[in-house]
Amino acid sequence: MSPVLFGLDLTASAAPGADPVLRARAAERLGFDFVSAPDHPCGSAPTYETWTMLTWIAASTSRIAVATRVLAVPMRNPPLVAKMAESLDRLSGGRLILGLGGGYADAEFQAFGLPVPAAREKVDGLEDAVRIARRLWTDRAVSHPGRVYRTDHADVEPKPAHRIPVWLGTFGPRALAVTGRLADGWIPSLGSAPRDQLAAMRARVLAAATDAGRRPAEITCALNLRIATDRAADADVTGTPGAIADQLTDLVHEGFTAFNLQLADPGELEVAAAEIVPAVRALP
Repeated sequence: MSPVLFGLDLTASAAPGADPVLRARAAERLGFDFVSAPDHPCGSAPTYETWTMLTWIAASTSRIAVATRVLAVPMRNPPLVAKMAESLDRLSGGRLILGLGGGYADAEFQAFGLPVPAAREKVDGLEDAVRIARRLWTDRAVSHPGRVYRTDHADVEPKPAHRIPVWLGTFGPRALAVTGRLADGWIPSLGSAPRDQLAAMRARVLAAATDAGRRPAEITCALNLRIATDRAADADVTGTPGAIADQLTDLVHEGFTAFNLQLADPGELEVAAAEIVPAVRALP
């Protein structure tokens, strides 16, 4: 069985007292494998821009990986994101997980004066973005006549020193198939991906991988979920630390080998690190 990876979800809040760098350093000290942050640049609450914040965190840590969970593809030009990813991965010593999604917050696109893609265009654009990045990271003079995004004899140098993992946050049948064909990881959010549908959704991802001639085991099946030891809290998984560990263990047995933890109570970081993470990692 592959080792189970644990990530800590970071708020992008820029409100007084918020300190994502301190939080990331604590996660590194406590043995988490990665930190992640969502991508919602538009809004009235004070927030940091995700890529800028994670770059600052990468420069302020030494081991822990940084993950975008997930960048909305319509917000940024995909060839430029490929260049950004190579730079951050290189400068961080190979610690980037590039998470991408089709983008569901249409109101943010409208507010920023961006076109609002139809559902099919979002999936097509996501596929273009992954294909463009992979080719720019390995080939020269890349021309990609995509359905939504294109390149014309584009070059990006230097090339990545290793394969940058691309995880997709996908839910619908066509997007799940794109994940299986192209991605290194799948990271849905529990709730948006209902618990009783997770197995079928994962099976669709792995079937698409097989059909594309890939080994399904190459795909990291991750899960973003909100946990709380207070049963009354608004969370996906609640209970004692032992009960939460048991529920995550059930998910490991169903094929999930990475968890991105959103803590309903930020003060429970030490509890999660000391009682939940080790219990799940102790699986034979």
